[in-house]
Amino acid sequence: MSHTVPDPEVLSPPHPDTTSWSTDPYANALRNGHGPLFLRRTDGWLLPLDVERWCAGADAADLSALHRCEGPVLDVGCGPGRLVAALAARGHRALGIDVSEAAVARTMRLGGSALHRSVFEPLPGEGRWGTVLLVDGNVGIGGDPHRLLHRAAALLAPGGLLIAETAPQNVDERVQVQLHDGRALADRTAADAPFPWARLGTPALLRYARPLGWQPADQWEADGRTFVSLRRSRTVLTTSHSADTANSAAVISSQFPRNTSEESPLAGS
Repeated sequence: MSHTVPDPEVLSPPHPDTTSWSTDPYANALRNGHGPLFLRRTDGWLLPLDVERWCAGADAADLSALHRCEGPVLDVGCGPGRLVAALAARGHRALGIDVSEAAVARTMRLGGSALHRSVFEPLPGEGRWGTVLLVDGNVGIGGDPHRLLHRAAALLAPGGLLIAETAPQNVDERVQVQLHDGRALADRTAADAPFPWARLGTPALLRYARPLGWQPADQWEADGRTFVSLRRSRTVLTTSHSADTANSAAVISSQFPRNTSEESPLAGS
């Protein structure tokens, strides 16, 4: 049996991450394939973003995560699409989502499937994904790890796998940041508004995950990057995610196959 994901008729206000990551500094960096690009904290501290690596092919550290993927894979914050493309080249069914149109376009040019969408908006195959990826710092999306872990659980099938890249330091930070491309602040536009972000080391992620029923599956390091995988509980979480998604609308790329089956989020793709 298949069903069609409907197009929304009315768009609700975008989630904060949608507005921020769709601005020129990020889009320009992806188009150029390099930075400089930073997350700038309100106190002026800068976190460099590794645009060159994101725009290259999947490296050995990436593959250490991809080899652990199970079933159909949802790459949250897929960026320019190297992981989706690598999974597709290896015969995996994979879908990337990103709030940046430039990121979605680049992913599709690489031969991957991608949607222009926030993780907090309605998505195809909810509750049926085998693996959700949160790589390249994307555990920080939304600045609320508790909410993001609830959302990931709602996307996964019972017993599904979350694979997250964590900060190499033992950090648990929830801050307001801006995308910054190195230009003087006076030269930047009002679109560069602060948005919530989080940085989590593995111990912090596990502290958030355990009370929600996640079971640690694996931890590893590759080329100086740290990863953790968590197994979704096979029972339904008591806190519903519906309030997070009810007031958000999906923006569906016309190139993505609309038909999905009850068994698989990407059947026929």
